[in-house]
Amino acid sequence: MSAVARFDLKMDVEEKDVVSRAAALVGTTMAAFVRTAAKEKARELLDRESRITMSAQDFQAFTMALNGTFTPNVALQNALNDARKVKRA
Repeated sequence: MSAVARFDLKMDVEEKDVVSRAAALVGTTMAAFVRTAAKEKARELLDRESRITMSAQDFQAFTMALNGTFTPNVALQNALNDARKVKRA
């Protein structure tokens, strides 16, 4: 059995009436209706915000960068050379 957490919500009379009527249409309690609606909205938001959206031009540049040959700049090349000189145990 999973843990249960309580969440209290205050709403004005009009909001409660709207939620109550909608819950009745679906044949569920107000609590179940609000819980389901909140979960759906939260998942939708989290899903949308976890994606990266690019234009076609940006996507093309991104894939070219991934597929292209990597050439380190001077600073990185110097750091790689210095790292090769370090003796490791």
